[in-house]
Amino acid sequence: MTDTREALQLAESVGLDLVVVSESKDAPVAKILDYGKHQYQQKKRQRQSAKPTMKEVKLRPNVGESDYSLRIDRAVEWLGKGDSVKFQIRLRGREHQHRDRAAELLDRIVNDLGEAGKVQSLDKRALIVQVTPG
Repeated sequence: MTDTREALQLAESVGLDLVVVSESKDAPVAKILDYGKHQYQQKKRQRQSAKPTMKEVKLRPNVGESDYSLRIDRAVEWLGKGDSVKFQIRLRGREHQHRDRAAELLDRIVNDLGEAGKVQSLDKRALIVQVTPG
């Protein structure tokens, strides 16, 4: 009990507050800090974590079935959390001659993610599709 009084006196002498940061059954954790600044930083962290982010998935047109399903499952998970997902199909070398396969893959992605989110933009020329939660 005397430790608490000493800590409180120390905090007041420096012009700060004694704030209980974590209330555990074993030993509560208290810090000497500016309470207003502490509240501001907590609100800032909450806003930061609530902000939706854009996740990006890059594929090749000849992607394997298991790899494709893994990426789709992960995208559904992200959309469930409220994040947007951007799929980009990258072509190299002779793959540019088969852009139709890449366009078919984009259509397949749109169909597979149809129930998890809505298509924000579909650019078959750049081979990019953006899906938002919905």
